[in-house]
Amino acid sequence: MFSFCVDPGKVAGGVEVRFIDNVKGKGLFAKKSIKKGDSIFIERPLVSAQFLWNALYKYKACEYCLRALETAEENARRLSGIPGLNLPHPELCRVRPELHQACPQCQVMYCSSECRQAAADQYHKVLCLGPSHEDPDHPINKLKDAWRTMHYPPETSSIMLMARMVAAVKQAKDKAHWQKLFSHFCSRTANEEEEIAHKLLGEQFRGQLALLHSLFSEALYDDHLSRWFVPEGFRSLFALVGTNGQGIGTSSLSQWVHACDALELPAQQREQLDSFIDQLYKDIEKETGDFLNCEGSGLFMLQSSCNHSCIPNAEASFPDNNFLLHLSALSDISPGEEICISYLDCCQRDRSRHSRHKILRENYLFVCSCPKCVSQMDELDMTSEEEDEEEGEAEGETEGDEMEDEMTDV
Repeated sequence: MFSFCVDPGKVAGGVEVRFIDNVKGKGLFAKKSIKKGDSIFIERPLVSAQFLWNALYKYKACEYCLRALETAEENARRLSGIPGLNLPHPELCRVRPELHQACPQCQVMYCSSECRQAAADQYHKVLCLGPSHEDPDHPINKLKDAWRTMHYPPETSSIMLMARMVAAVKQAKDKAHWQKLFSHFCSRTANEEEEIAHKLLGEQFRGQLALLHSLFSEALYDDHLSRWFVPEGFRSLFALVGTNGQGIGTSSLSQWVHACDALELPAQQREQLDSFIDQLYKDIEKETGDFLNCEGSGLFMLQSSCNHSCIPNAEASFPDNNFLLHLSALSDISPGEEICISYLDCCQRDRSRHSRHKILRENYLFVCSCPKCVSQMDELDMTSEEEDEEEGEAEGETEGDEMEDEMTDV
């Protein structure tokens, strides 16, 4: 469970994965005190992939680690629609175009020679399209096009995450080891698998799932993974990615902004820089809307054991502008306490218990029983009892009034 973490020995000394029950499954627990703001662990994914629409719309990211490849200035120009825009303090941009490398066969881009080699070693030999990378009739391109017609932005998953799972096993010397790694992720019942497919593909999900299964098999079939290529196995694989895929967002512009925030400047210069950044984001919002980042998803083994809470004590982020997930403490965490993240954003967490449960049920197929939801349920029950008592008293008063009226009439 710790093998994909940075410094796995240290992480194993601080946290542990425990089985909770048949409803929640496993959870992540602290083995020692963790202070607010501490880094709990840093983890790389088993596999990750950029969203297909995101890539099509020229959000340039490393094919392996999803690091944003545009400089902060290039990114700002494209997102704002202002081609002549110049950013102050360009030296704060951490993107290094001189290190970027392309695959010699298919021309996909990497942020470094290390990433190009890592991709080649793990999955890219199977998925490299060579000179056919722009051929619409290549089986993998047909699979990508079919996915894009079924799953429009805002994207939450990618068929290519499943493709990289298959490719990683096909390329591995120890195929059983990689299959065992993927088996650690949460599985679903047949009905829940159908609900996930419905959520990702829409009303016509059965026919679309059958088409994806056919194209997926044509592009990637392997005898060692035959159970993933029968209809039931493909549906389970699809549900595994839909359930466990963690969103990844990277941005060279965001990194530049954070670096600007850390600058020590005279008051007037600070005010000018802050005004420039505020106006830049207004221009970007007008031109591009909310789609600011290179976006994708990945399968993180240890992070996937974190359960949801509406009052989370930890959060995941990607401050390195790549696929490395940092889990940090939002509050002090005691030994033996469960480490929970939130599947909801800040605005959603402020909604009513009913609204939160509706979102979680529709998107994640579970009912939350965190302390916040339990306490609000208790308050709801007390309110209901008080309302019932008040209604009973009101009915008693009405009956008494009616009896008085009858006596007056007599």
